[in-house]
Amino acid sequence: MTDPAELIVPGAVNLRDTGGLPAGQKISRHGVLYRSGNLASLDDAGVRALGALGLRRIIDLRADDEVAYAPSRVDGLDVVTQRVPLFLGSVAALFADDISLDEMYRRLAEDSADGVIDVVRGILADQPVLVHCTVGKDRTGVTVALALAGAGVEIEAVVADYARTEGLLPPEHNRRIVGYLRSQHPEAVHLEDLATRSPAPVMRALLQRLTERYGSTAGYLRAHGLGDDEIDELRRVLLRDA
Repeated sequence: MTDPAELIVPGAVNLRDTGGLPAGQKISRHGVLYRSGNLASLDDAGVRALGALGLRRIIDLRADDEVAYAPSRVDGLDVVTQRVPLFLGSVAALFADDISLDEMYRRLAEDSADGVIDVVRGILADQPVLVHCTVGKDRTGVTVALALAGAGVEIEAVVADYARTEGLLPPEHNRRIVGYLRSQHPEAVHLEDLATRSPAPVMRALLQRLTERYGSTAGYLRAHGLGDDEIDELRRVLLRDA
């Protein structure tokens, strides 16, 4: 998989290529599916570097208030922006309710399944494609994981790609965010997990639950409306012979 250091896009956080992941006798393609945090802090060099990736579509998973607060700096790029707000409630409510990452991911997969399918169809519509939210950890992590696993990428490789995020978030950003959130929710138990962590067991548990319920991640996608032809196309788009 491409090292994030090789993707120099000034101002982008947690940006990486999902290529190079094993999928049996195949491997995920480089330069097709990217993932990141928000694109609000790109400078001019960052916009040019993002443009150099040749993106044809950007899928933004943030809610309206997040987009208004931190609009993406992609003006001038010949790219389709697809909005798929994934949370049924507000981001603030997740911290106020103090839910666990396990519960958040369950809600994303089950309560926002229509949005997940919209993301997968966006991936099929145009490539290269970038999927992002605010940090690139949870909404991005879950939808990209479901797309990759649905295409046939090996579960442990999907889990490892998700888990990388925690090490890619700037420590100073984490301290600032956690400090602010702690001032608002001093008794919250799950606050730091929600804000900064991407533990492998949480993603592994989600994919295992979906496999138990639907037979596979592809079965989950199929149960929520993706056609067999679309799943075949997802495999063709994301995978190549090893």
